[in-house]
Amino acid sequence: MKILHLSTHDIGGGAARAAYRLHTGLRDIGLQSQMLVHEKYSNDRTVIAPEIRLFQGIAKAKLTLEALPLKFYRQKQNTPFFIQWLPDRVIPKVAQINPDIINLHWISAGFMQIETFTKLKRPLVWTLHDMWGFTGGCHVTGECDRYKVSCGACPQLNSSNEWDLSRWVWQRKLKAWKNLNLTLVSPSHWLAQCARSSTLFQNLRIEVIPHGLDSQKYRPINQHFAREALNLPQDKKLILFGAIQATSDKNKGFHLLVPALQELSQSGWKDDLEVVIFGASQTENSPELGFKTHYLGHFHDDISLATVYSAVDLMLVPSLQESFGQTASESLACGTPVVAFNSTGLKDIVDHQQNGYLAKPYEVKDFVKGITWALENEQRLQKLSFYAREKAEREFTLELQARRYSALFQEILIQ
Repeated sequence: MKILHLSTHDIGGGAARAAYRLHTGLRDIGLQSQMLVHEKYSNDRTVIAPEIRLFQGIAKAKLTLEALPLKFYRQKQNTPFFIQWLPDRVIPKVAQINPDIINLHWISAGFMQIETFTKLKRPLVWTLHDMWGFTGGCHVTGECDRYKVSCGACPQLNSSNEWDLSRWVWQRKLKAWKNLNLTLVSPSHWLAQCARSSTLFQNLRIEVIPHGLDSQKYRPINQHFAREALNLPQDKKLILFGAIQATSDKNKGFHLLVPALQELSQSGWKDDLEVVIFGASQTENSPELGFKTHYLGHFHDDISLATVYSAVDLMLVPSLQESFGQTASESLACGTPVVAFNSTGLKDIVDHQQNGYLAKPYEVKDFVKGITWALENEQRLQKLSFYAREKAEREFTLELQARRYSALFQEILIQ
């Protein structure tokens, strides 16, 4: 069985890392898996990408052209919105590789035209990494549910026109994908339910398979050693927040974390607790959090991230919407409990008061209560840590994910 994964990147971003992990997991259990990507960041020979610099330059220019229709929406929100309207070079590459089955991943940013799906001529499995597949262009819908009808009057475009750009994109998807041999895989029950409620995907088969991780890389490391390696204090409780674009991406919830930490600092923790942040650097405009804060910058490898998770006592994930929430699963694998809101994909990862705390969405006071509850009793914290690692080993290993996908691929191919 030859498997080909289509992904905009291999390891550049959360969705890409999830796709690459699945690819390596499938190879680890003996399957023939390759990736075809728009931009390659790894040195993995099983990942295929344009090698000629001219093609790489064309790819960057294409991304600029892709965004041209958005220029008509000058009040558009600063959120990702992809139209996928320009032609691509995917089909000749796929024909050359000649896979038995194709696993789509995050294919935005100009990688694949919407109409290319029908030309792939293979059984398709699409791993959903966000909501773009069933919307008119956005990746995170927020409070909008117009994808359940036909999009249009898009709030992210700040449009009141029913026949706006989002409706055009939605109509193209409806026309191009109506007869696809397509199976969807969602990493969480929440995202699966969103897909089932959409007009584009309501009649498709949708399976739930959580994202996997290498539990030998993401594992508890001696906390004293981890703190020493990162130059963090040994005599404080440490709480962690981090993500790609941690402080600038509104969906990651930093705007909710700031008042939560400020309130926490007024409740007797100021001298005993410090904050650690990765995925961002301190600037002159960084807000006062009420605690001494260690900005660690960006990490791009698993071992460094596992060291960060292991160095702290508690991970905070105040995201508004997560299709899954890999920082939460990575943290659990390192034996670090998680406080998050009881919403979206994080509900599949964090078990309330077993390996963390799920606060009422999006109540800052209850989020503070969760932090306090987890940290105030050392014996409780140790139990949360034990069950965090236990959950990751039971449900989020790479081998388990790979074998679930393998079974699904085989079932599809024999139909």
